[in-house]
Amino acid sequence: MSQSSFPNSVLGVLPARWASTRFPGKPLHRIAGKPLIQHVWERCLACSRLDGLMVATDDERIRDVVLGFGGRVAMTSADHPTGTDRIAEAARSVPEATHVINIQGDEPLIDPALIDELAVALLEDPALDMATAANPLDAADPVVGDPNVVKVVTALDGRALYFSRSPLPFFRNAVVGLPVLRHKGIYGYRRSFLERFVTWAPSPLEMAESLEQLRALENGASIRVLITNDTSPGVDTPEQALEIERLLSTNSH
Repeated sequence: MSQSSFPNSVLGVLPARWASTRFPGKPLHRIAGKPLIQHVWERCLACSRLDGLMVATDDERIRDVVLGFGGRVAMTSADHPTGTDRIAEAARSVPEATHVINIQGDEPLIDPALIDELAVALLEDPALDMATAANPLDAADPVVGDPNVVKVVTALDGRALYFSRSPLPFFRNAVVGLPVLRHKGIYGYRRSFLERFVTWAPSPLEMAESLEQLRALENGASIRVLITNDTSPGVDTPEQALEIERLLSTNSH
């Protein structure tokens, strides 16, 4: 991580909660000898477009571990309804940041280059409110029908038209070269837009699909979708943590 050549400042924020229905204490679960959150932090340190980095948490146990490995922490309210609200509160402690990137704290194999690409996209296009990413999928891939896998469709210029848990688009006719896009949960925000976003009430489509990004679209936001081959998996269960440990062990040899 080093100073950007741009005149603006990009802050990376890793949200980390203790409470989790499927995996309580997940950020501190040890994988290959380190807490999960430390793996993500160290990946982010390899970024060249982040001017600052912090963990946003409401838990003192997470705070103490992050400080212990030399990280920076913003303590936030335990009452935030969404991760975006937590990100916005944390970012207020760094008023000089003009752009904020929400980096999921449970993706220990995230590609630093993707984080940098999001930062550059926001810095180079003043018309963008947000930027995110998606992986191309074959339309026949079984995960296309999985409601836990969020899909996105884009305009010709790469801006998001809609996100859904349903298969998207519906292929009534075969279209050569048109992939299904699997949304990857990383978000970059223009600071001024992030502050507006968290003042808006949950929107109808957001509540129907349980997808925060639809609130942005319903309020007229411009969201750029970067197409990436980074398919780094997240950790939602202890079983997935074991698989990540296997992958880390393989990559280290």
